[in-house]
Amino acid sequence: MKAENGQLGSLSQLQKAGECGLLALRLGQAVIETLEKYWMVHLLLVAYTILLAYHAWAGGRQTRGLADYYIGGRRMGGLAIGLSFFATYSSTNSFVGFSGQSYAWGAAWLWLVPFIVGFTLLSWLLVAPRLRLLTESLDSLTIPDFIGFRFRSTASRLAAAVIVLFASLFYMTAVFKGIGNLLEAFLEIPYESSILLVFLIVMLYTAVGGFISVVKTDTVQGVVMIAAAVLLFAGATRAAGGVETLFMNPDPSAGPEFSPGDGGIAFPLLLGVLFSATVKTLVEPRQLSRFYALNTPSDIRVGIWVSGLSFALVYTLLTPIGLYARRILPPGISESDLVVPTLLRTEGVFSDGASAFLLLAMVAAAMSSLDSVLLVMASTAERDVMGVFRRRPLSEGASVRSTRLYVVLFAFLTMLMALRPPGGIVTLTALSGAVYATCFCPALLLGLYWRRGNGAAVMSSFAAGLLVLFSWRLTPLGNTIHEVFPAVLLSLLVFVAVAVVTPPRMSHDAVAHFE
Repeated sequence: MKAENGQLGSLSQLQKAGECGLLALRLGQAVIETLEKYWMVHLLLVAYTILLAYHAWAGGRQTRGLADYYIGGRRMGGLAIGLSFFATYSSTNSFVGFSGQSYAWGAAWLWLVPFIVGFTLLSWLLVAPRLRLLTESLDSLTIPDFIGFRFRSTASRLAAAVIVLFASLFYMTAVFKGIGNLLEAFLEIPYESSILLVFLIVMLYTAVGGFISVVKTDTVQGVVMIAAAVLLFAGATRAAGGVETLFMNPDPSAGPEFSPGDGGIAFPLLLGVLFSATVKTLVEPRQLSRFYALNTPSDIRVGIWVSGLSFALVYTLLTPIGLYARRILPPGISESDLVVPTLLRTEGVFSDGASAFLLLAMVAAAMSSLDSVLLVMASTAERDVMGVFRRRPLSEGASVRSTRLYVVLFAFLTMLMALRPPGGIVTLTALSGAVYATCFCPALLLGLYWRRGNGAAVMSSFAAGLLVLFSWRLTPLGNTIHEVFPAVLLSLLVFVAVAVVTPPRMSHDAVAHFE
């Protein structure tokens, strides 16, 4: 009996081993079939990953201290920073979220172009010159420490740091969601596996190379994204029947449907979303950190042209994609975030080579935003949170090592959030922008040009603006006027009112710039 039981057990083990072997064989065949089907995409992604590794190695070698790791030692040129400014903003949120949004909202979404170009020019003309001078004189390396040094307020510095961490988590979740949707739809990689893959790559090269690595990579990514926008527009336009079909109804018998003023959203709410999504070029730390790194004033003039023209060209090409998709794709797409991934795998729209390049460009777009936000979050946590509470400051080498650990931590936390994202790409992007606009418009813009202001003014404007931002939907006008407008207005008014009735506080190193 024991012998029989032993034989049965051996047979059962052999059967299980055979089933495992068969499963492994099928899995291997599936992997081989996927590689054969998408060999061009995988080849490009491998080559791109090697480039990232090289930039991480080069950036690590050039990093000698904290200023190098955070802002490239303030020795970057206008061409590189101009492309980096553009590439940092233009993530998969743009290529997947913004490109597909006109599918849901119609041609009203085309208003995005003047918004993004206008705020970009304002940022380079109004913020860049003053911020570059003041941050150097104050030895500022982050936006929170600039606010703290400018107004001589540790409480304001800590509050600004918390705001940066909070808003950045939502933005990075949106970027992770975009690239996860894209890789799942195009390469048939499960969403969770896509998120994990992107997390590992971005976390490693950002932690090793720091700001120098990020800008080097952004420069390449910016050129790739410009080429991809041209290719995406050309393919969608051709498949839809030509440029003249842009404002035509997909059902010709129904007559024209779209015009630049209408869409699937009330116009006041549309303006709020557009403002929230684009004002970030004026106030968001990942964008403004580029100005810290500029070498000379002449580099600002170069950066204005490079960045402004890049935004104008790329977003003019991206925003109509959703409109063309209405003529190309069958009805019934559940969310606009899926429009571009669906176009990429629709036969007859793009060639295999074009689809492979577009996927690479969108992966590059995700990387260019994730690395910048990660570095901002990590530097903020190390310098403006932990650094404030430490009794003894760390050496520069120890601070760099600590910041690298925070890169790993925040990349991991955001990856977890992206597995169950709390909203769509445009929604999360707009929320992040609204928080930055509400809190940092007064402290940054007035702090650069007005002598007055102190910690009390900053903290009061933070509190008043955020209160309105998150409670406005409960008011009678909540469904008519986007919450960002009353929130920013009240934040500005409160800052000015408190600053007028209280004495100004300004670092001695900043006084000369206001005289």
